Amino acid sequence: MIFFANFLYSRRRIIAVILIVTAVFTLFMLLYGVPRSAVFYALIICAVVTGAAALGDFIRYRRKCRVLSQLENEILLTLEHLPEPDTESESVYQDLLETLFIEKSSLQTAADSRYDNASEYFAMWAHQIKTPITAMSLVLQSSDFPEKEEFAEYLRRIEQYVEMALYYIHLDNDESDLVIKTHSLDGIIKQALRKFSKQFIRRKLKLVYEELDVNVLTDEKLLLFVIEQLISNSLKYTKHGSIEITLEAPNEPVLLIRDTGIGIALEDLPRIFERGFTGQNGRSDKKATGIGLYLCRRICERLGHTITARSDENGTEMRIDMRPKGVDTRE
Repeated sequence: MIFFANFLYSRRRIIAVILIVTAVFTLFMLLYGVPRSAVFYALIICAVVTGAAALGDFIRYRRKCRVLSQLENEILLTLEHLPEPDTESESVYQDLLETLFIEKSSLQTAADSRYDNASEYFAMWAHQIKTPITAMSLVLQSSDFPEKEEFAEYLRRIEQYVEMALYYIHLDNDESDLVIKTHSLDGIIKQALRKFSKQFIRRKLKLVYEELDVNVLTDEKLLLFVIEQLISNSLKYTKHGSIEITLEAPNEPVLLIRDTGIGIALEDLPRIFERGFTGQNGRSDKKATGIGLYLCRRICERLGHTITARSDENGTEMRIDMRPKGVDTRE
């Protein structure tokens, strides 16, 4: 009914002209003494002819609207399937649309080229900067001075930020490699814990972790990044107490990472996985970027995992559900 009303509205001028002309001719025929029966039959014939023409016009109108509706998603890629114009004005509009499409394609190509060049340059820079980071780490290991551990922690942060930048660059690249295999979850967790072992000791935090004895279908490198990021956040916001790594249920690949830190404000919880969102904790910690948890969510989506969080005054719990779902195995 709404569709028919729209059709009538689009033809309102023609309908108005037909009604006015019909009324004028009817009036003149009656004034000149034409029998009413003849006038009536003439009106019936005109109404049938006009109705048939209107029905044909309505069918064409509806068919064209359906085609245009189906082109809603395709129009950004091609103009091939646009319906033939019925009027000169429609032809002019299609010419304008084609001009805009060509300009948009040109701008998109230029933008893609700039993005690819910037991504390649930054990726090269990130890989190159790893060399001085490694050299500085070796120098620290062979040195002995009071601030050694503090310097080492700052260096680990720099390395972590570089890794985050690399993942951020390659996250939307469909050509980035994914190696989906069955891995021991304990093996991945132990790699992350070795990286942060000195921080646990330095901060005097208790680690609660026992062998989980469960396998997961995942990409080891990407899942390791997610777990490292979550442990890093727990270390950052936990001043005393413990960090616990366990399963939600025995033999189920649903990982829980709990801490006894300052927690996350209730109003911030729904937004912590948004890009750039730092919340109350981020505003108090001026070094927070709001990128880490965003990358964790995006990576988990790519792997077919689910990451969620809950928090209260006793600390925060991050949950990674790695039970098999739709896994993107593209390479």
